[in-house]
Amino acid sequence: MSCTHIAEIARLQPPKLSQSVHREECTQCFDNQDSPLGIDVCLTCFNGGCLDKDRYHARSHAAKTGHAFALNVKRKLRPSANRGDEDEPPAKMKKLAIVEDREEDKYDYKTVLKCWKCDSQNGLEIPEASNDPHVKSVIDGVMTSMSSARQSEVKAWEEEITACEHTLMLEQHATGHIAASGLAHCTKCDLKENLWLCLTCGSLGCGRQQFGGLGGNGHGLQHYEETRHPVSVKLGTITPEGNADVYCYTCNDSKVDPDLARHLGTFGINVQTQTKTEKSMTELQIEQNLKFDFSLTGEDGKALEPVFGPGLTGLSNLGNSCYMASVIQTLFSLPAFQQRYYPSAAAHWETCHETLPANCIECQMHKLADGLLSGRYSHPRPHTTQTPSAPKETNPLAHDSPTPVFQEGVRPVGFKALVGKGHEEFATMRQQDAEEFFTHLITVLRRHAKKTGADEKTEPTEIFAFGTEQRLECGECKRVRYRVDATDTISVPVPAREKGKDAEGKTLYEEVQLKECLDIVTGTEALEYQCPGCQKKVIATKRTRFATFPQVLVVHAKKFQLVNWVPAKLDIPVILPESDILHLDEYLGRGLQPGEMELPNEEAAAPGLPQFNEAAMGQLEAMGFPTVRCQKALLATGNNDAEAAMEWLFAHMEDPDIDAPIQLAPSGSSGASEPSAEQVSMLADMGFTPTQARKALRETGGNAERAVEWLFSHPDDTGEEAPTASVPAGDQQQQGSGGPGGSAELPARYRLKAFISHKGPSVHSGHYVAHIRTDEGWVLFNDEKVVKADAESVRELKKLAYLYVFEKV
Repeated sequence: MSCTHIAEIARLQPPKLSQSVHREECTQCFDNQDSPLGIDVCLTCFNGGCLDKDRYHARSHAAKTGHAFALNVKRKLRPSANRGDEDEPPAKMKKLAIVEDREEDKYDYKTVLKCWKCDSQNGLEIPEASNDPHVKSVIDGVMTSMSSARQSEVKAWEEEITACEHTLMLEQHATGHIAASGLAHCTKCDLKENLWLCLTCGSLGCGRQQFGGLGGNGHGLQHYEETRHPVSVKLGTITPEGNADVYCYTCNDSKVDPDLARHLGTFGINVQTQTKTEKSMTELQIEQNLKFDFSLTGEDGKALEPVFGPGLTGLSNLGNSCYMASVIQTLFSLPAFQQRYYPSAAAHWETCHETLPANCIECQMHKLADGLLSGRYSHPRPHTTQTPSAPKETNPLAHDSPTPVFQEGVRPVGFKALVGKGHEEFATMRQQDAEEFFTHLITVLRRHAKKTGADEKTEPTEIFAFGTEQRLECGECKRVRYRVDATDTISVPVPAREKGKDAEGKTLYEEVQLKECLDIVTGTEALEYQCPGCQKKVIATKRTRFATFPQVLVVHAKKFQLVNWVPAKLDIPVILPESDILHLDEYLGRGLQPGEMELPNEEAAAPGLPQFNEAAMGQLEAMGFPTVRCQKALLATGNNDAEAAMEWLFAHMEDPDIDAPIQLAPSGSSGASEPSAEQVSMLADMGFTPTQARKALRETGGNAERAVEWLFSHPDDTGEEAPTASVPAGDQQQQGSGGPGGSAELPARYRLKAFISHKGPSVHSGHYVAHIRTDEGWVLFNDEKVVKADAESVRELKKLAYLYVFEKV
């Protein structure tokens, strides 16, 4: 059967450099190009869809969008692509020494054009279409473009590269045009790849030698040492847009040449005719960074028993992504997340209004639920070598393992890119803090629920919500103020008491009971405070209690000390109560008690100003900062974090108006004044939405300059007003609308469900794993490795956990 729509192919265009091509994996499930049926890449929008008979995501995409043509892509690993266990490991990477690991050398690809209009059930294959030059150019464009997964990795790894004086002031010799034969190989050897063109004189030299890949004799560097010509460009990375890898030997760093097209024109090279044929330095850095082994150290080497099935699927390491994997595994072990995202996955995929599922957070959460809970991806890793254990055949980040049957794990690349989008830390490939990611993810999910009009109280994120009661008492007049703040975690300080050193000189610490940590965080502390009743600075006492209890309590164990202003993690053992059962009844706050007198409302004394965070104000004033400076710093940084406010203060010490009074709202108004239309318009012209602009101006007292700073320090804030985070202390017994969430019902009894452990000197480095209690016992989730945890490892790692997750029982 021939296609009757073949004439429409002429309208198809290859993907642009800026477009994401989802050829590696389906955007709605984890079926990929390595599966028997492959992936259908839409040739209109480049969405990737699977062909599974139960999911038919390629079919539903074609039906929903009317996009007729797709390219089916299948990939198979070549047996010769694997490095043997006895081979020498890669040498340490240095700048300009990164070499390419070519996909085309490791895999065989099979592609065929399909028309979904001719066959709406399976798509009609048109093998002869690839003979058409235009069709072939489109297919080549899809296959040679950077895949969506690699594109997000490159963007995350991308360094902030700038111009330097040597690229800006480059002097060129009048050497004339270079013949094509002069660009074929290094001038001092026969190497034809990894070639660097001197932009001063046109000399062509090879890069530095690197074990395990393309050759390099360092003739480019040698030329610099002989001539001191500073700037070179890597041939093969030049694009028609005038981009390329440019390196300054004098600065010993990658740089930007803003005038690259003209500089290349000196040698007769027209950038408009150039085609990118080699991977850039950033792309090659990814391939090398992904080869680090993140396996958990300190184990006894005994092989742990792998487990498979629904809820027992690993997450493949994407490069410093173990913090994310641990949090995701923990969330989807909770019934609320399982019930919200798994049963309704198919229904959502059918009704989602997003053209590209890769841009829908709901689609990506359903995809994760399907991948982790269905069990269809939880099976022993396939291997193609004679070696019984080949963990790194299909994923260079797979953990070395003493047994052959660990799974490959699903790759949450689309989820990571979408959740981290716009965030200065989570958009990168650097290691992150698991607790910070948990908080960020909960915020993203809540924002999406609000945007779509969902009932936020029925969302699974609400299982973490609870209120903390803040009680402040003036030491002079004894009057009090109560406030309830909404939160999702409780951070407990862990006291460090040294007890000696081990044989290697590492400091050992005494064990600390978790109850002691809770006693500390709910205890009384003294702070300096400007009492509105006494109208003077006094010593006040502050106490924190639970106003309500969550369904699921996340306890963040803070085990840090500052070393040169960098937080270093301490391995302090924390001992949980017997049977991992936590009783919190004694920590419930009771609100204003009979006989207590409330402090006057500060808003009445200072109309137009928000209620400042007393604890943060106290900390800042105790450091000697004037009150008005503390207030301005808190306004500029979100009014809750003393550390962020302190950094703002240090950065604005020289502001001429730093001590000027904060402009108050007009008399009779409640809260901050509404920003003027001119101010909102000015910020909107800078690319912010009017909603964001109005909120930023309200948060900063109408100061446009500080509003800009606030916007850049709150990139994830849409400007939409969230429900009030603070409520009168007497209202916390009910969860009602605008309340903090949770319940004040007793008993407050919790059982440990999961814990996330960390090994390494800092929470921003090292490795995270999750232990989760299942019906069959404890299971360890270590990226793609999912194993039955032995009692000894659970007992020991539980002491050193970073996050504890308790379920109310």
